[in-house]
Amino acid sequence: MLEVFRRAGLRLEWSKDTESAGEPVGTLHFAFADSESFSVDASEAPLVIDEIPALAALAAMMPRGRAFTVRGAGELRVKESDRISALADGFRAMGARVEEYDDGFTLEAQPLTGGAVDAAGDHRLAMAFAIAATRASAPTTISGASSVDVSYPGFFDELARLTR
Repeated sequence: MLEVFRRAGLRLEWSKDTESAGEPVGTLHFAFADSESFSVDASEAPLVIDEIPALAALAAMMPRGRAFTVRGAGELRVKESDRISALADGFRAMGARVEEYDDGFTLEAQPLTGGAVDAAGDHRLAMAFAIAATRASAPTTISGASSVDVSYPGFFDELARLTR
């Protein structure tokens, strides 16, 4: 995931502070540098499959014309929802250009306009749309946003705190 962020033009520094339940716990510092078009190919898709909606949100907020392409992620069509179609429909409704493939998509950034989107009951999509909505020129309404409680009950409070 961090390598994909670097390819998108983020400068990252990570320090491992401790471990919890056998997993590293640390601090991640990042800053936008010059954003670039980036991709996830078929060999990487399984490693970042759950993060693809968040990466799409990042891409949607990049300067006009930058693109994010995902290939080899056909399993997204059979997750909590058809994440590829729901993601594409939602970001289109917010102003991005999105081309769907059987196993992925290309999202080309455009100024986000806000709009009505449907998270299809999928917590990852609801969070991705909410994050992108912070950069939209008008409000965004997210149907199915309550699904976020599945994985991050305080998400909307935290997002509001971070975007004040």
